[in-house]
Amino acid sequence: MNHPPSSPLCSPLPGAGPDTTHYALPALAASAGVDIAALPYTARILLENTAHLAATGQADPALVAAVARWGADGSPTSDLPFRPSRVVLQDFSGVPVVLDLAALRTAAARRGLPAQRVSPVIPAHLVVDHTVRVDAAGTRDALRINTDLEYARNGERYTMLRWAEQAFPELRVVPPGKGIIHQINLERLSEVVRVTPGSDGRPLARPDTVLGTDSHTPMVGGVGVFGWGVGGIEATSVLLGEPVLMAPPRVVGVRLTGRPRPGTGATDLVLTITQLLRAHGVVGAIVEFTGEGVSGLSVPDRATVANMAPDYGATTAFFPVDEETLRFLRATGRSAEQVALVERYCRAQRLFHTGSDAAAVQYAEELVVDLSAAEPCVAGPSRPDQRLPLSAVPESLRAVKRPTDRARTPGAEHGAPGPSDGAVVIAALTSCTNTSHPGSMITAGLIARRAVELGLTVPSWVKTSLAPGSRTVPTYLDRAGVLEPLERLGFGVVAFGCTTCHGMSGPLTAQAARAVTEEGITGVAVLSGNRNFEGRVHPQVRAAYLASPGLVVAYALAGTVDRDLTREPVAVAPDGRGVYLRDLWPDPAEVASVVQAASGPELFETVYADLFRGDGRWQALEAPTGELYDWPEDSGYILEPPYIDPQDTGLPADGVVGARVLAVLGDSVSTDHISPVGAIAPDGEAGRYLAGHGVPEAEFNSFGARRGNHHVMLRGTFGNPRLRNALADGREGPWTRHHPTGELVSIHEAAERYRTAGTPAVVVAGREYGCGSARDWAAKGTALLGVRAVLAESFERIHRSNLVGMGVLPLRFPEGGSREGYGIDGSEEVDLGSLSTLRPHGPVTVRLRHRDGSVTVFEAIAAVETAREVEYLRVGGVLPFIMGRLVRESAR
Repeated sequence: MNHPPSSPLCSPLPGAGPDTTHYALPALAASAGVDIAALPYTARILLENTAHLAATGQADPALVAAVARWGADGSPTSDLPFRPSRVVLQDFSGVPVVLDLAALRTAAARRGLPAQRVSPVIPAHLVVDHTVRVDAAGTRDALRINTDLEYARNGERYTMLRWAEQAFPELRVVPPGKGIIHQINLERLSEVVRVTPGSDGRPLARPDTVLGTDSHTPMVGGVGVFGWGVGGIEATSVLLGEPVLMAPPRVVGVRLTGRPRPGTGATDLVLTITQLLRAHGVVGAIVEFTGEGVSGLSVPDRATVANMAPDYGATTAFFPVDEETLRFLRATGRSAEQVALVERYCRAQRLFHTGSDAAAVQYAEELVVDLSAAEPCVAGPSRPDQRLPLSAVPESLRAVKRPTDRARTPGAEHGAPGPSDGAVVIAALTSCTNTSHPGSMITAGLIARRAVELGLTVPSWVKTSLAPGSRTVPTYLDRAGVLEPLERLGFGVVAFGCTTCHGMSGPLTAQAARAVTEEGITGVAVLSGNRNFEGRVHPQVRAAYLASPGLVVAYALAGTVDRDLTREPVAVAPDGRGVYLRDLWPDPAEVASVVQAASGPELFETVYADLFRGDGRWQALEAPTGELYDWPEDSGYILEPPYIDPQDTGLPADGVVGARVLAVLGDSVSTDHISPVGAIAPDGEAGRYLAGHGVPEAEFNSFGARRGNHHVMLRGTFGNPRLRNALADGREGPWTRHHPTGELVSIHEAAERYRTAGTPAVVVAGREYGCGSARDWAAKGTALLGVRAVLAESFERIHRSNLVGMGVLPLRFPEGGSREGYGIDGSEEVDLGSLSTLRPHGPVTVRLRHRDGSVTVFEAIAAVETAREVEYLRVGGVLPFIMGRLVRESAR
C-alpha cells in the first residue's frame, strides 16, 4: 500500500506491522542529548504531544528538544502547547459548554459566518450525572421516583443536549442513569493508547490524553491516562481548536513504599496522602506515584488516590502503566487487541513502569510515603485535608460553629431518645471516589450483612442512600449477596449519579429537620465522597465527614459521630450486647475472595453495551434539529448568555480607578462558597427572581440545573449560606456592606448599585481562593457582578484559569502580604495602575484609599501564567477572543 510521506518524527511501532506508526520517544530524547529514563513519565507524554504538534505544523519543531531537556533538568522553556485526545464533560459544567458553543454559533451567524465554523474538532463525551437529587430514599421505588423527578425538572436541559448531539458530530451524550463521569471514564471510555489516522493516512498510535470539566478528572491517572480538570470556559476553547498553553509544570515524584495494613483501605490511604501533600504544597504540580509500593495497589486503589488530586492541590496525579494496569483492562472487558496494543506501545515508548525504570527518573522534588502508616480515618468537619483518626472525631465536633445559642440536649420522638449534637442526619454511599472500588463497596456490604444478622438497625433520623457511579456496582453487590442487607439498612439504590457528594442530597428526614431547625442540634453528614466544604452537602448540615464506604455504614448504625468507634460500641444489639467495629469489619481475605467471585469482564461488557442509548424517557424527548439553536425567550433554564459579546472590551489599559470592595473573604473559600449548586432557597435573590417570574417554589430546582439561566446564576453568586464576608458584621450568607452608604445589603444588590453608578468592584481574599470543584459559574457569576479583579494570597489552579477566561484579573498579594497586613477592611477605594504592560507574573500597582484619607500603595503580582492569558484579559475573556479569531480567519 502506498502512503503519503510521513513526518520525519514518525516511525513504525515495533511489533505492530509496517502500517502503524508512532513518535518514538527514546529517539526523540536521544536527539536532544537526553536519556529517556531520566524523564518523568508525564514529561514523556508531554514530549510526545509536542512532537505531534510539531509534526502537524502546530508548534515550533525546536520546542521538541526544549521539552525533552526541560523534563530532565527542570530548566524553563517557553509556554507548552498541549492538545488532548478528547474532552469529557459532566452535565452541570457541560451544559454551559454546549450553551457557549451554541451561542458562539448564533453570534457567528449574525456576522454572516458559516455556523459549521463553530464545532468541536476533537471527540467529546458528555455524561449526565450531576442533576439527579435524592428526594426519595430508603424505599424500593426510590430510584424510579428520583429519576421521574429528574426528568420532570430537567427536560428542557436534556432536550437541548439532544439538539447538541445532532448539531455537533464530535459530541456524544451519555444519558441520565448510566453512572458518574469519572467511573465511566475509568471503566470504559479510556483506551490508554489510541490509534487515529496520522497526517500521512496511516494509523498513528498515541497516548490517550484527556481534559475534563470536572476537577476529579485525574481519576483516570490510576489507569495510566494523562489528564486533568479544566473549567468549562477552557474546555470550550480546547474543543474549538485552541491549545492549552501552560507554563512548564513542576513534576513531584511520590515514591510509595510498604503495603497498607489489614483493616485500612483506599479511602484511608487517599485521605492520608491528601493531608501530607496539601501540607507539603503541590498546588499546580503534576504528582507521579512510583516505587515498589505501587505494585501492591490495584487500579481501583490508584484511581481513588488520583481522583482526589485537586483536593491535595495538584494539577493531576499519574500512575504509569504496568502489569496491574493490563490486568484491570482485561477485567473490565477491554479487548485482547486493545490490551496488547497498550503493552506494546508503552514498552516501546518507555512508558511501562518497572522498579528499575522508576529508580532512574529525575523529579523536581521527591517525597516518600509509607503505605503501612495509613490507618482508618475520616476527613472533616469541613475540608478533605482535615484527616482525623477515628478517636479524634468526637472532639472535632466541638469546634464546629453552632447555628444558635440554644441549649442542645437530646431530642425525643414519642419518648425514645432522639438526635442530638453530632447526629448523623445523612449517611451516603456515593461518588466516583469510592463506589468505583469493588473492595470498598463489598466491605460495606459485608458490614451490612453482619449488622442485619446481629439485629442492628439504623436510627430513624438517618437518611441513608446508595448512589453508585456505575451500573456494575449493584450487579456485583447482588451477586455477592450483600445488596439485600444494604437495602435492609436503607442503603438501596437511589440513583446512578453524584447526588450527595455535590450537594444534591434532597430533604432530610422530618425528624432530623425538626431537630436541626427547632432544637438547634448540630446535624452531621457522613459520605464516601471527595468534598465536604461548608454548605456543600446540605444547607442544614453543619459538619460533614468523608469516610470509606464501610465507615459510612458503621456511622449510620451508630447514628452519631460523637462516639469513639475505636473503643465504644457502634450500636447495641437487641440482646443488650454492645457491637463493636471489630465485630462488623470483614477480613481482607474474605473481601478479596468475594470481589473475585462476584465480578468479571462479562459484567462490564453487558453494562456498557448500551452506554449511549437512553431509556424511553430520553428517547421520548422532542429534540429540535438544525445547525442553530432556537433560543427560547421565556425559558427559566436555557437563555442565550450575555458574555459572548461583552459590553466592555476587557481590562482598561490605563488601569482601574475607584473600585469598591464587594467582599472581604478568608482562607480556603471554595467554588461552593462562590457558586453553590444545591437547592435554590425561596428567601434568596435567585428564589425571589424565580417567584417573580411565576415559578412555583416546588419547581425552583437547583443552581446546578439552572446554569443555563444567567439571571438566576448571578443572583446566586456568593450565595452560599455559610459564606463569611468580613463586610457583613458576622452575618453568614450572601451579605455585604455597600459603600459609600454603609447599608448592609445582599451581594447581588450591592453589585447592581455599583454597576448603576459605573463603579467597578473587586474581591479580596486569603489563601487557596477558589479551591474545590471546576465550576465555571464561579468565575462567570463573578464577572457578571462587575468584579474586575480578585486580590488574594493564593489561588487554586482551575478557578484562577476560569477568572482569566472571563476577563477577571487575578492578583496575588506580594510575598508575606495579606489583607490584614495592609489594613484592608473593605471600605477602601481601590485603584489598579496601568495595565498596558501587563505580563505573566508581572507587577501591578495597587493603591488603597482609606476612609481616613490615608493611602497605601503596594505591588501585587499578576496571577497570569502565559502571554495568551494576557490576550484573553485584554479582550474580555476566552469566548470574545475566539469570536475575534473566527472573524479574522473569515476575513482572510
